This record gives sequence, C-alpha cells and structure tokens, in this order.
Amino acid sequence: FGNHHAFRLLSKYLNNTCCFNDDIQGTASVALAGILGSLRITKNKISDHTFVFLGAGEANLGIAELICLKMEKEGIPKEEAYKKIFMLDSRGLIVTSRPNLTEHKLHFAKDMPACTSLEEVIKNVKPTALIGAAAQPKTFTKEIVEEMARNNERPIIFALSNPTSKAECSAEEAYKWSNNKAVFASGSPFPRYEQDGVVFEPGQGTTLIFSRP
Repeated sequence: FGNHHAFRLLSKYLNNTCCFNDDIQGTASVALAGILGSLRITKNKISDHTFVFLGAGEANLGIAELICLKMEKEGIPKEEAYKKIFMLDSRGLIVTSRPNLTEHKLHFAKDMPACTSLEEVIKNVKPTALIGAAAQPKTFTKEIVEEMARNNERPIIFALSNPTSKAECSAEEAYKWSNNKAVFASGSPFPRYEQDGVVFEPGQGTTLIFSRP
C-alpha cells in the first residue's frame, strides 16, 4: 500500500464502500486536532500558518490535505491553501520542475528552485509549523529548531515518526533548543521535561492530543 495505491483505492471505493485508511485519514485527523489545539496557544487561525512537511508519504499527504480542507472552511480558496504548504520528500523540496510527480504531490509543488536541505527551506520559507513523518531520525536539528524559534513566538513542531528511534527530534530537544517556546507533539512517547521549575508533558500527536505546561 504505497501512496500511489492507497490514495487510488481510497478514492475508488470512498463513496460506495465503508472504508478507512488509517495512515491517510486516521493520522491526519489526530494531527489536525493537535494543530487546532495549538491555535489556542498561538492565538490565530490555521489559515494564518505556513507549514513545512518533512516526508511526503500517506501520513503527511493526508495531514496536508486535511489542513487545506480546514483552511477552505475558513474561507481560503483551496489553491491558496495549497500555497501555504511546502513538502520535502526523499529528493528534497517538491517543485513544479520535477518530472513525474504524482497527483497528490503535484498539489503541493512549488515554482521554486530545487532544494534538498530542510534547513535552507526553513530559512527561505520561514514557516510557523514544522511537521515530520519521514522516519528519518534527528533531522530536526538544533539549527532548525533554533531557526523556527527565531521566526515564531510559539513555533509548532510535530515530530510524528515512530518508533522513538525514528523521531525527528525528542521532546527535550524541541523544548531546550527553542528556549521552551515550542508547541510540541510526537508520534512516540517521550518522558516529561523539566527546566527552571516548569514541567513539560509531551503527548503523542498520532494517538492523543498533546498537553502543555
């Protein structure tokens, strides 16, 4: 069930069979719920945010599509919603000049120079939210988290890959490197983190809504 099969089968049977794809729809539902919870902290609307996704498999594509649907409900045209989402796969930033893009990736392709560096994309795009589901451990580096914190009062950082060994960063790293500014959720359980008497209780963003101090 690679995404080229998963999306096709879901689309084919969606209107005449009771079917559900957990990677595409389940993860997306809980991740969106986490993002909506984050808005109570950032104090704005989802359409005010710009997202960078590391990974363009079923999970992230499902999350991105659901975010666009929510933005539509806020009155943003879908094409404008797509422009607020930047995605990187194994070949880097998804851009319009790349040949043979699948339909679902094409929605998010940008008319920009090709770039393979997540850090460079973060510096150029200055997103408010960073979401990882690429199973590439430690890809949310200190420099990337610090850049997110420089550009945002409360950066949203979701490291959704699991198990723990595949997480893009740990909860402690996200909090420490952002000077405790990050709104963090993960796909794997992490222990609580305490600094200067403040206790952070990270939650799992693929199964439960996260908590905050």
